[in-house]
Amino acid sequence: MARIMIVSARFGAGHDRAAYALADRLSAHDVEVLDFLDLLPPALGGRLCRLYRRQLQTAPRSWDWTLRALNSPRTAGLARRAATLACRRLRGARTDLAVSTYPLATHALAHLRDRGELSAPLAVYLTDPAVHRVSVSGAADLHLAPNHLARQQALTLGARVAAVAAPLVASAFRSATPPERHQARRTFGLPADGRLALVTAGSWGVGQVRRTAHDVARSGVATPVVACGSNTALRDRLRAEGLAHVFGWVEDMPGLMRAVDVVVQNAGGLTSSEALAAGRPVLTYRALPGHGRANAAVLDRLGLARWVRDPADLPAALSCEHEPATTAQPAEDPIPLLEKLLDRA
Repeated sequence: MARIMIVSARFGAGHDRAAYALADRLSAHDVEVLDFLDLLPPALGGRLCRLYRRQLQTAPRSWDWTLRALNSPRTAGLARRAATLACRRLRGARTDLAVSTYPLATHALAHLRDRGELSAPLAVYLTDPAVHRVSVSGAADLHLAPNHLARQQALTLGARVAAVAAPLVASAFRSATPPERHQARRTFGLPADGRLALVTAGSWGVGQVRRTAHDVARSGVATPVVACGSNTALRDRLRAEGLAHVFGWVEDMPGLMRAVDVVVQNAGGLTSSEALAAGRPVLTYRALPGHGRANAAVLDRLGLARWVRDPADLPAALSCEHEPATTAQPAEDPIPLLEKLLDRA
């Protein structure tokens, strides 16, 4: 039985959900999932998480500026050096394979590899459809990319080996039969008939969710079903404004996706992969600055999720039955790819 260390970070839920889905797939081995924020000096990780969340909630455009700055090799180098603050607690870890699902965790592990303090192979799982410079490390043995454009971006940015890997989503995200769809609607107290659009903005409920929900309602094409995540203030406001189907934290997201006809999201990360796995068409609308817009552009180019840029186009987009395109390069199961690294260790 091999020892595998997966390092994620609780910035939203995308990195963590990918990490735990991977851990579940690798359950034949001894797998440990660590949070990068907990590896930082005391209290620093929590402060960074709160700062990032506040930034997205109150000044989302500043996140776009931050990512643009980090696209400079010099500024990206500063971020990589900052990541080494987590190395003290990673140093001496006994593992046969290290996997990162979060960029700064990648660079902490890469620093240990460069210093000879981590001898195990290092793999990077890229959670976003678009790849940023800070997500890639030349020290990694393998980058797992969600599509062929992301693979090419990773190679251009310095990845030594990159492969297109099938998304790491829970097996419960799957196409539903008509009886399952009706049962899901009953379970969540949703209308038995009519078109439903799930409006979701990740675990934190950030972005222009309120405007999106009302735009969907005004379209006359679909009834909005809003998942606010941990944003209770947003949940309470939307309910007070008369929207009938507003949820806070949803434990059974696969079930909720089975109940709806289309998913409207703003970031393009794991939620899009989960919706596509569930056989639901995906729209990107009022995309978050920075990574949200970068992901929207890639998903739209691939034909996986239409990017609706103009509110006037939303009704027509909501009424269409989208048939997601297939990427030019077929995706591989990530588990055999990681097993090959273990064989080389």
